Amino acid sequence: MRFRFTAPLWEWQAQANWYFVTVPEEISEDIREVPRMPRGFGSVRVRVQVGGSDWSTSIFPDSAQGAYVLPVKKAVRVAEGLAEGEPVEVALEVLDL
Repeated sequence: MRFRFTAPLWEWQAQANWYFVTVPEEISEDIREVPRMPRGFGSVRVRVQVGGSDWSTSIFPDSAQGAYVLPVKKAVRVAEGLAEGEPVEVALEVLDL
């Protein structure tokens, strides 16, 4: 499963310096519908590309938003010049199938 989307970068208010991009609801629903072995916190392993940066991580369900959230590490934010509130173009491949 591969997806492309654009969404704003936001900082988690409960923990400073943790930044995320919310996976759109429609894509989150598609990911959620695929049966898979349960993982910690309901996470799903993914491969991500933002600009020239690519990395493996996990997305996590956010019950408040009804969607998954993608953590964006500092090295990527710096390398790609990402700032809070700005749109981020994401290519996401689900590894847990």
